[in-house]
This record gives sequence, C-alpha cells and structure tokens, in this order.
Amino acid sequence: MTPSQGWHGWDTYAPFYDWENARTVGRRDVSFWTDLATRADGVVLELGCGTGRLSVPVARVASRFVGIDRSEQMLGRLRARFRRARLASKAFIVRGDIRTLPFRLRWRCRLVMAPYGMLQSLLTDADLDTALATIARVVSRGGILGIDLVPDLPRWDEYQRRVSLRGSMSGGRKVTLVESVRQDRRRRLTVFDQEFLERRGRQNVVRRFSIAFRTITVPEITVKLERAGFSVDAVLGDYQGVEWSPEADVWIILARRK
Repeated sequence: MTPSQGWHGWDTYAPFYDWENARTVGRRDVSFWTDLATRADGVVLELGCGTGRLSVPVARVASRFVGIDRSEQMLGRLRARFRRARLASKAFIVRGDIRTLPFRLRWRCRLVMAPYGMLQSLLTDADLDTALATIARVVSRGGILGIDLVPDLPRWDEYQRRVSLRGSMSGGRKVTLVESVRQDRRRRLTVFDQEFLERRGRQNVVRRFSIAFRTITVPEITVKLERAGFSVDAVLGDYQGVEWSPEADVWIILARRK
C-alpha cells in the first residue's frame, strides 16, 4: 500500500533512524549546513528536524534555532539530545506541519533548511506549493531557503525484501534491515517498505512501515520557488559547492527571499 501522506511511518522509524543514517548518510552534509547557519546571523529554522542529526550541530553555531517535525517519537529523541548538549536556552522544538508553519510574524528567519529530501515527503504539487508559500512568510527579505533533494528517484531499481543492513544497537541488540523499493509511476513516488528485525536475547521484534518520496526535478522546484517569492542564487551538485548537473549525486538549491 502506498502512503497517502509522506509523514506516515516516521514514528515507527524513530528508534532506528540514527542507526541507519550513521551507516548511510553519516555526517557528509553537516559542515555544509553549519557553514550556512554561521553566516545566517539570525534565526535558523529546520524543516523535518527529526532526531537532530543536523539540528544539534546547527544549533551550536546559530544565534537561535527552531526545529519543526510531525513525529513526536522523533522529537522526543531530539529533546533529549538538546538537554545533553545544553542547548535548550537557544534551541526550540515545535511539533507541527510544514505546510502551515505555526509561527508568529516575529519569527523572521534568516535561514530555512529543508535537508535530505525533506520537501519530497510532500506527495502532491498542491502540498509543495502550500509549503513554499508558508515558508516565504517566515523568511526575512534576503534570507535563504536551502533545499537538498534526493536525486533522480525514478532511476532507483525496484526490488523485494533485500537485506540492506545488519549490525548492533545499544544494549547488544542485533538489527537487520530488510527493504523493498516500489515505484508508483502515476504519482511519481518512490516507496521504501522497511522491515526492521530486532533480536533481544531470544526474542525477535519486527517493525514494519513504509515511507515515500516524490520526484521533484531541479527545473520544477526552480519555477515553484520563483512563484513563491524567491530567486535562485545557486544550484549545487555536492556539499563542497561544485556546480550542479543532472548526473550529480546531490541536488542542492539555495534561494533568496525577494
């Protein structure tokens, strides 16, 4: 079954998210976002902040940080991280929907981060347009919206029940990720069916969920940004500033509020 909303599945994913991403994405994008936050000189807002893989290092360098996410399970882990890092005085967390950001006009952001395919969890054009419009209302004139897209999702191979990762979590728990990938061509969605098999002593626990990402091309998002009141400053093909091409491993758009 294809998720009807991109946020479905993330509560179930929360206990395994950091474990998986440490073995895939890791920290390769951290310096990119912290450099932007350092130069922002104002409020930094992260959309889909999750468990705080980026939130904690960004909050350390930002003058003020705000993170928003729909998953209470994800945010609970982020709150604990902020307490341990002693960042609670300048880092704020909001549970909410990025299509209707619940901020007053006094929250004028100098940088809004949409990292690691965040906007691709909006599964329709209408949802994306609504999100960009509400983002534009909270970015100050001259402020930056940074978007990191998962590139060229339609080229991902479909497969069934492939063992993608094996390893240990805290407490000596053994974890296996069994993953399937489906393409919903009509809706331009790539769906990841995740099955985490967790062994605790003699007990086996199985967690199943699906997450979906929508195909968005760089030309498409560029047009939508212009309509929402942004001008595109740069399109990058990696986290070191290399110029973008359709074959690049990373698609990053930096847009400035007009």
